[in-house]
Amino acid sequence: MNRAPAELDAIDHIEGQWRRERPDLDPRPIQVVGRISRLHWALEERLGRVFADYDLTRGEFDVLATLRRHGAPFELSAGDLRGSTMVTSGAVTKRVDRLERAGLVRRRAADDDARGRLIQLTDRGLTLIDTAMTEHLRNEQRLVAGLTENERDTLIALMRKLNQTLPG
Repeated sequence: MNRAPAELDAIDHIEGQWRRERPDLDPRPIQVVGRISRLHWALEERLGRVFADYDLTRGEFDVLATLRRHGAPFELSAGDLRGSTMVTSGAVTKRVDRLERAGLVRRRAADDDARGRLIQLTDRGLTLIDTAMTEHLRNEQRLVAGLTENERDTLIALMRKLNQTLPG
């Protein structure tokens, strides 16, 4: 940890405190995990502002974006939607219920299975997610603007590797 004092941040101080208090431990993982955690919360707050502008939660935005990115006719079964959003069936149901009440999605019976239900974007939902997605990506661009393209590529590769190597 040979950095100039101006470069030190709260994570560096936390690591230093643990080094002082528990010299028998290696607190270096705090440098990675602590930063990822802090970035997560900072990004969630900044991303949430855009979702709120469209009266959406992150989860509702995720449902709309998932339907949109699957292409026309912009519909998925509840199971496929759950798999693409990585949440429980109860969470998907709650999100879809709210989006349906708002007129952004509709449920319909599957053509090949009367018991199966498909969730589909309405025209209003399609317009909303296209507009919101444009602003969301502008926002994300602003959030990573402090990194060069090479730094972004390096960070992407490192995060991908970390994600793939996380122990179960």
